[in-house]
Amino acid sequence: MTETTDLAVLEIKAEQAPTLYVPNGLDSYLEQIRQQVNEVPDLSTAKGRARVASLAAQVSRSKTAVEKPGRDYLRHLKEAVKPAEAELRRWVSACDTLRDEVRRPLTEWEAEQERIKSDQQMLDWHTEALGMNEAHDKAAAERFESDHEVALLMNEKFDREAAEAKAEAERKRIAYEEELKRKAAEQARIEAEQKAQRAREEAAQRERELQAKAEQAERDRIAAQERAEREKQAAIAEEQRKAKAAEDARLAEEKRIADEAAKRAADIEHRKAVNNKALADLIAAGIPEECAKACITAIAKGAVSAIRITY
Repeated sequence: MTETTDLAVLEIKAEQAPTLYVPNGLDSYLEQIRQQVNEVPDLSTAKGRARVASLAAQVSRSKTAVEKPGRDYLRHLKEAVKPAEAELRRWVSACDTLRDEVRRPLTEWEAEQERIKSDQQMLDWHTEALGMNEAHDKAAAERFESDHEVALLMNEKFDREAAEAKAEAERKRIAYEEELKRKAAEQARIEAEQKAQRAREEAAQRERELQAKAEQAERDRIAAQERAEREKQAAIAEEQRKAKAAEDARLAEEKRIADEAAKRAADIEHRKAVNNKALADLIAAGIPEECAKACITAIAKGAVSAIRITY
């Protein structure tokens, strides 16, 4: 098992955020973590299992160390767009006010035209009432001598009709003014509702955009996590393959050393047997044992010219 020290603590500074929290901007940190957890602990031992748990916990701490400043940076971006939103709202309100100011002369002219029309209608009604009064007076004068009582009744009828016509004209004038006020209030209400609707739609659009960005970031995070897991498993498999190859090489080397040692031992035994046989032959030929041993030793060392022992 290859064992490394704990992961170095990752630190993201505020000025790094704009260049890091972009697509693939954190790949170097992922690669750094992968290198630091590139181990193959022995899961058959308690120490190996503890090491795996420790490496996983270290990866989690590194994740938090990068994620926290990233979240802070995201909140900063959201705050940064608020002045633009406020300025746009101020702009829309100012343009609405300016539009109303520009149109005010036309609105007032239209109201004046309606007033003139109403006044003319009232004048027409009054003229009609006067005509009726003149006709009534003429008839009353013609009948005055013969029927004074009827004339008085006709005068009362005229006064009543004139009063009613005047009251009707006043009622219509008031109704017209009230209608103008109602229309102005209704227009103001509609414009306020439209403005509020625009604000709601803009807020909803911003929310959708932020949600889409958050979902994209989450998908990227999951994809990166899955890619990291695949690469980790591939690294583990590669490390296991290398470990097996190294173990096979070690066993082969041990076998070679053992075979060479066995060969050397067999050669020594063979030489010993040949030397002992030669010693026995010299002793059998009548040479004293000590002298024979000295001869065999000298010949084996190559100290005697033209004489060697064939093994």
